Amino acid sequence: MVEIEIQHLVDRLESLLNESWLIPLTSNRIINEEEYLDIIDQMRITIPAGIKQAKRIQQERERIIAQAQEEAERIVTLAREQAANLTNEHEVLKTAETKAEALLKQAQQQAEDIKAGADDYAVEVLSELEEQLMVFLTTVRNGLKAVQRERGRREDASDSQTRQF
Repeated sequence: MVEIEIQHLVDRLESLLNESWLIPLTSNRIINEEEYLDIIDQMRITIPAGIKQAKRIQQERERIIAQAQEEAERIVTLAREQAANLTNEHEVLKTAETKAEALLKQAQQQAEDIKAGADDYAVEVLSELEEQLMVFLTTVRNGLKAVQRERGRREDASDSQTRQF
């Protein structure tokens, strides 16, 4: 959802630039400063929402890991209880130990798989967010430079007109 909003704002910036007036004999343009600043303000509101989403993903990852560890401990405890309740016959005891070890290995493997999956997902989402933030930062910086250049040109033009009179 945040990604769509951010993309929409970038599209609006691009549209604003495309609709701006080209200054003859230069690659510079005159843009509507109020509309430009409005889009930038909206970006400032939207980008923190993306960061909150990344934090929620990180918290979900931690919750999944904790849940997997609890499940692994529960399985181990259950296996140990089952082993303790079995008779002392050597064959039965050996079978119980084998099952407990297998359950423990399985639980540990499941926990590792869940951790790896959560890590991969968090890295993917955070990488996408980083890329988006870099694009927006570049767009904002370019926009600011264009506005500052335009402001400087207007001041220079105003100064030269004042000198002519």
